[in-house]
Amino acid sequence: MSNTQSKRKNILFIMCDQLRYDYLSCAGHKTLHTPNIDSLAERGVRFSNAYVQSPICGPSRMSTYTGRYVSSHGATGNFVPLRVGERNIGDHLKPLGMRPVLVGKTHMIADQEGMARLGIDPESEIGVHHAQAGFEPYERDDGIHPDRVLKPNVAYNKYLKERGYDDHENPWHWAANSVMRDGEVRSGFFNDVAASPARVSDEESETPYMTRRAMQFLEEDDGEQPWLLHLSYIKPHWPYIAPAPYNDMYSAADVQDVHSSEKERENSNPLAQHFQERICGRTFSKEEARETVIPAYMGLIKQIDDQLGVLFEFMEQKDLMKDTMIVFTSDHGEYFGDHWMGDKDFFHDPAVKVPLIIADPDPACDSTRGTVQNAPVESIDLLPTFIEYAGGEVPKHILDGRSLMPLLQGDDVPWRDYVISEYDYFQQTFSPKTGRAPLDCRIYMIKNERWKYIHAPGYAPMLFDLENDPDEFIDLGRSDDHLEARQQMHYALADWSLQYRQRETVSEARAEQMVGLEDKFGVLIGYWDESDVKPPASAPDYAAGPKTH
Repeated sequence: MSNTQSKRKNILFIMCDQLRYDYLSCAGHKTLHTPNIDSLAERGVRFSNAYVQSPICGPSRMSTYTGRYVSSHGATGNFVPLRVGERNIGDHLKPLGMRPVLVGKTHMIADQEGMARLGIDPESEIGVHHAQAGFEPYERDDGIHPDRVLKPNVAYNKYLKERGYDDHENPWHWAANSVMRDGEVRSGFFNDVAASPARVSDEESETPYMTRRAMQFLEEDDGEQPWLLHLSYIKPHWPYIAPAPYNDMYSAADVQDVHSSEKERENSNPLAQHFQERICGRTFSKEEARETVIPAYMGLIKQIDDQLGVLFEFMEQKDLMKDTMIVFTSDHGEYFGDHWMGDKDFFHDPAVKVPLIIADPDPACDSTRGTVQNAPVESIDLLPTFIEYAGGEVPKHILDGRSLMPLLQGDDVPWRDYVISEYDYFQQTFSPKTGRAPLDCRIYMIKNERWKYIHAPGYAPMLFDLENDPDEFIDLGRSDDHLEARQQMHYALADWSLQYRQRETVSEARAEQMVGLEDKFGVLIGYWDESDVKPPASAPDYAAGPKTH
């Protein structure tokens, strides 16, 4: 242990919502400058090929919080509960003495039916543990709570009412995420108002509020128990409404060219067409929409970067930087008209690829500071990383991910050949048009260095040659010349799908001990006589007959 490092090792786990991988200056954005996030990359490692396990909030986050693929943990869509008993971030970190604390969003849906079946009181300690993905909810706010699903006890709404925004029961919507236009309040869910400032001030808006709450936790911390603080920002997720001055800090001149091609709409895959024809795809295929909304989106990102500057300075003053690993990432991206799509939900890089920066203050990581790591990593790799950082052993029979610590420390280790992402489209309004039952509305993506392959039962596959078509414009899923490549990727996907993911009760170490277990017990199946018995098999003295007493 270095003299500059205390024995307590903390983790600040920052997650944005719907932040694209390429909307940071350290990732190459031309006009959006994010100096505080850039400084984090200079202190650590920026992973340039990080992918989420599903291009939508809930399943992506459940994979991050469990370290398991979507088909392992089963929470396949937003509002699909994570089954009770699924081991979460708290199950893995609490036994190591680490306190997992939440400030912000998780999109966790509790398995109320499962808890009732098992007799678990949702208000009990174990009930809260299961309902909050293992986090201690210092302040939880998922942000997406319009009037029909409003929970009156959301602390941020109470805060806004105390600040005078009490003209509606839901000031999150009608103040923080709405604007005044022509003397009337207009909802920020309508993108035509994105250029207008939010009704709330910068100080009163969501990102500074959550930053202050994180600092309040750090202020109250007694310095005894190590913690993982999950600061999970609601923004820059829609509604794309920013407070002044961030609402007009950028203009149409800062909007980068749309990433689409007419080739994508020529004989396109029917399932991809369904995604292109959604209202969000039609809206953001219009230049007016992009030029109105994207500057506000950039302003929300700039606000996050400014607030991280405030937080990092606070941590410096509290002498926390020297013993805190800082992780910065997102749960998925946003299309904004790229590939004729909007929002997220499909597998092009704007939706499924995310920023990931990790800065570990340990001197063992000095050789990699300021570097860019191109290895293909997944969001499920974060929990194993946290476990190893906290001094634990990664349970490989439970977690699908693998620790990133070797990459942070500059070790030359074999890495995975491909990344996986999954999506369940049964909730999409177009799903009845497909004629497929809800259990059949699933899509899988497998990507390696050369190919991105998308398998959707009932549809032709999609295939992109990333070497010759890095823009992902030309679908080779029905090309006669690429049958071999499709078969190669399909077999790789099949191999992945057939691996064990449910044998959680027997560790790899225990599995090795169980080799020949029946022989060791003296259950000698198929032996001819006593001369066949060789170690490690054992045999009672059967020839002597039963013992008498």
